[in-house]
Amino acid sequence: MHEVSLAREILRILQEQARMQGFGRVHRVHLELGPLSCVDPEALIFAFEAVTADTLARGARLELHRPPARGTCRHCGHGYTMDSLVTPCPRCGGPGRILSGLEMRVRDLEVSGGHAGTSREG
Repeated sequence: MHEVSLAREILRILQEQARMQGFGRVHRVHLELGPLSCVDPEALIFAFEAVTADTLARGARLELHRPPARGTCRHCGHGYTMDSLVTPCPRCGGPGRILSGLEMRVRDLEVSGGHAGTSREG
């Protein structure tokens, strides 16, 4: 289950930001997760809860934002929404090139404690 490794990486980012920005507690993490990222959202939330149990993010809510995946046709250049890694062009049937949808990034945080206010962007 690679979601545990991903949850550990999110925690590492939170700890690094806490050191840099001076906050002591994370209440909410807004995570952008591309629909083509091959990550199981429920498994990621479960893993996040497990790896943050005794940390500054204990009890924090992981909120997933799932923007649509976008691609462009390698033959005709048409831009379109992709449903999978190999979604063909709806215009000509040509192969697509993924423009977005694979990403996973911490978009922003809600934090408290230390020198921080109630909200910080990450």
